[in-house]
Amino acid sequence: MSAPSEHKTVQTRILAYAQEIGWQYVPRAEAEMRRGFDPDGATPEDRARPASLYFGDLLHAQVRAFNPKHKEAEGALVGEFQRLNADIAGNRDFLAYLRNLGKFFCAEENRELDLNLIEYADLDRPREKWRNVYEVTEEFYVHNGRHGTREDVVFLINGMPVLVIECKNATKDEAIALGVDQIRRYHAETPEVMVPEMLFTATEAIGFAYGVTWNTVRRNILRWKHEDLGNLEAKVKSFCAVPQLLRFLKDFILFAEKEEELQKFILRQHQTAAVDKVVARALDPAGQRQDLHHDQGRRAAL
Repeated sequence: MSAPSEHKTVQTRILAYAQEIGWQYVPRAEAEMRRGFDPDGATPEDRARPASLYFGDLLHAQVRAFNPKHKEAEGALVGEFQRLNADIAGNRDFLAYLRNLGKFFCAEENRELDLNLIEYADLDRPREKWRNVYEVTEEFYVHNGRHGTREDVVFLINGMPVLVIECKNATKDEAIALGVDQIRRYHAETPEVMVPEMLFTATEAIGFAYGVTWNTVRRNILRWKHEDLGNLEAKVKSFCAVPQLLRFLKDFILFAEKEEELQKFILRQHQTAAVDKVVARALDPAGQRQDLHHDQGRRAAL
């Protein structure tokens, strides 16, 4: 039996670290069953072609738990997701759903109600009281009838994939750049899978690059830093920590039009920390007005 490749070893380590911080591991076979793969398909493409991107049963159960007056049939919401454009605009619309800005019609009240998909109150709850279901799986295969792609590690919240990690072999030159190239290929060949996925990372066990989907321009691909340099465990456990990922989704991803083109961005690591400090000071009744320096050296009075 051949030894596992280095990128597979990295993948295994990431899955182990994720479980240690509260993510439930879903084996590939179970994930494919829950996504609706055709077990009688003659080829991987045939088995994957009818599959969903979502764990539909879990998503439906969570929607009913968070929205007691939601009466639509299982699969209706997934169908709604599937009608989103497979482009950056569809990704923006999906983020609105993730931020609980969607609506559903309540016949009982004859009006639209807010559709809650994620309980952001988990930010303030201990792990044993989390209401969302946090899962991680591997070898996430998608085939759209033209192309097939297989993502190394995928993180899902309430059955919705939101983060993909590409694992590469450190012995290869430009290993992380190769991982980012894979992410670009997913956008080009199976853009459907990039509609719900909001973030990506690429690692070869030493470096840890990250960014937002639908923006793979080199200058916007960032390095996740940790005081323990070169420690994959520390980087995975800080970047993929449930509270950190919830904050990314809730607060730190934004869309903007630039030169009449929709673009997507994420705050840099030091910017997220600065935002938290500014908000904390603004909300502190005992706080006093003081000056803060921002990156360009100008002064902002609070």
